[in-house]
Amino acid sequence: MEDEMNNKLLSVLGALVVLLAIFAIIMFGFGTTEALGPFNFSVDQATLPLRFAFVVLGVAIAFVIYFLTKDHPIWEVGTRHVVYMAIGAALYAVFSYLFNGTVFVVPSLSQVSLRPAIAIPMFFGYAFGPVVGFFTGAVGNMFGDALTGFGLSPQWSIGNGLVGFIAGLVALFSDKKKSMDTVLYISGALALLAVVMFFLNREQANMLYYDVENNIFGDQQISWFAGLSILIGFILVAIVRFAFGNNLDIAAAVTWGMLGNILGIGFAAISDIWINGFSPAAAIVGEFLPAAGPNLIFAAILVPLLVVAYTSVQQQTGR
Repeated sequence: MEDEMNNKLLSVLGALVVLLAIFAIIMFGFGTTEALGPFNFSVDQATLPLRFAFVVLGVAIAFVIYFLTKDHPIWEVGTRHVVYMAIGAALYAVFSYLFNGTVFVVPSLSQVSLRPAIAIPMFFGYAFGPVVGFFTGAVGNMFGDALTGFGLSPQWSIGNGLVGFIAGLVALFSDKKKSMDTVLYISGALALLAVVMFFLNREQANMLYYDVENNIFGDQQISWFAGLSILIGFILVAIVRFAFGNNLDIAAAVTWGMLGNILGIGFAAISDIWINGFSPAAAIVGEFLPAAGPNLIFAAILVPLLVVAYTSVQQQTGR
């Protein structure tokens, strides 16, 4: 038993160290370069140490959660999990590249767009465990941003990693239905709090949203859709949760994916209070809402499809 726990510790710690090393190498080794083939790994050098500090903080949060629940088999990381990490990160990078800032752009502070690809780390975390979800979201988002040419906001990549990580924590609970109800209450309260901030800060400008053709240069007011989309997404997720009450896989994947999205994107947005000097209103109303809300809408639609497809493959292959 002790050897098994030590193996889990080494495998989880190893995966997190590798992830941290990837971020460190790219941020400090390539962060000053504007282009490296098709990739733009540039990072704002003035805030580089602070950005890396939030990367470390995100990884530390994941490790603490592991350490507090280390006896659970969910933390087994073997060769197949490494393969899933690579596949998940590659898929997320490619689909992020296709949609990040190129299709259905929603006004926000940091070029946040409608991203159907967000369903990928949610699904990989739920299906293959929190470590796989963390790697998929963090590394996939970083390379997706680099391919898109935006340059990197590493704390946002870690936030995307936390989306997948938290989605995978459902396996820690023996009573999935009870855990889903708790997650709904927590997510609903957080969504409502964010919307209240939206109504209290309706004049908040999108300082980094530019639309030259329409003569918009960072001064457009947050749209109603961006402000209320998190409630729309929450309602859709709640509908899926109860409509598929007899299919725990679909209901749990969508519900826990929602919590991962709210907390992970919240982590990224709030970090910009220190990194970019944003006010809490700018971070929550200008960044969090336009990112997290549309993510929930896509989660409610696409995560069930991925779960159904995966279940079908499992049945056909007998796994």
